[in-house]
Amino acid sequence: MSPTNSFKDIQKTLDLAGQELKILHQISYTISCTLDLDEVLRQIIDLVVHVTKGDSCLLYLLDDTGDFLVLRASKNPHPRLIGRISVKVGEGITGWVAKEAQPVAIARHASKDPRFKFFHTLPEDRYEAFLSVPIIAPTDRVIGVINVQHRRAHRHSEQEKTLLSIIGHQVGSAIQNARLYQETAHRSRQISTLAQVGQLIASGRYLEEMLQLIVRMIAEMMQARLCSIMLVDTQKNELVLKAAKCSSEEYWQRPNLKIGKSLISRVVKERSPLMVRDVTKEQGYLYPELATKEGVRSLLSVPMIFKDHVIGVINVYSAEERDFSGEDLRVLSTVADQAALAFENTKLSVAVQESQEALQARKLVERAKSILQKQASLSEEEAYKRLQQQSMRTRRSMREIAEAVILSSEMQG
Repeated sequence: MSPTNSFKDIQKTLDLAGQELKILHQISYTISCTLDLDEVLRQIIDLVVHVTKGDSCLLYLLDDTGDFLVLRASKNPHPRLIGRISVKVGEGITGWVAKEAQPVAIARHASKDPRFKFFHTLPEDRYEAFLSVPIIAPTDRVIGVINVQHRRAHRHSEQEKTLLSIIGHQVGSAIQNARLYQETAHRSRQISTLAQVGQLIASGRYLEEMLQLIVRMIAEMMQARLCSIMLVDTQKNELVLKAAKCSSEEYWQRPNLKIGKSLISRVVKERSPLMVRDVTKEQGYLYPELATKEGVRSLLSVPMIFKDHVIGVINVYSAEERDFSGEDLRVLSTVADQAALAFENTKLSVAVQESQEALQARKLVERAKSILQKQASLSEEEAYKRLQQQSMRTRRSMREIAEAVILSSEMQG
């Protein structure tokens, strides 16, 4: 080896070490300056693009089940696709990289690789070169994949592949920390919402107002695009919308759901929760066009149960495809139980009040009948008929007519 070549090799090694140091410094800065997951992912994208000079960068993260890789960030903003595009582990080049924990570099005709999976909504699928590396957590577990693409054929240098692999290994802790912070904040919102729902139920608010406040709390807690409460109408065998946090009047105006003829009514019939990853593609979902218009995808629906009877359902829709966690299910079921209890207590309170008012009305009618019997020498039946006729003629209640007769008698006396 000539001295010149030896010097060039040393220079390359030093350049690579210098770039590695800069990358580690940048990653360290990213970890320390923010715990917001979206911001962390955006900074990782910026770093990757700066290092590779790629025309595209897509970052996928494993979902809670560990079965799917979900698109979470990109160089070219895809707001309608973030969170909605996913691949199974082992599926496509992205899934292969996650499963094998190995990088893949393709210089040209990437779409012709037998592992390639097309997403016709992604313009990047038509790019020529493809470089993909796994994102490794501190526990040596793959938690995601970074894809870099070039529009034209591009031979990936060893330096480029090494630097991207370093990023994939080093950003794992930043992502894990941000996710942990996000989960902690989510848990805090859940606990706060449960406490607020309890306070709301104890406040004695009117049922409609209370249910509307509950759906707003749930939507905020679960960061849902849409949330609704539907109650069972046993006479019509339907689910009736009673409260909703939604973006369009059209959702409020949709017909009631016949129990036994709709997807959500399965929650009533089977007395168990329902999770759907994408309602727009789910057979039996009656309003896929409306779901698209509202911008919703995944659904979690839980029954409101009181004394072994399902009295309604709570529905939560997310803007992106997601797998609701067991914790999400437990918290929403707890809220549903509280809402069911509040609904039944309110019904009981209203029934007691109506019963008391009816009893008071009967007493007033009996007293008015007695007055008419004495004043006009009428029989009990005739006196009641006169009160009834006066009520029909004036379109006022029997109670109001009776009160007027009693007041007139007292003034004459």
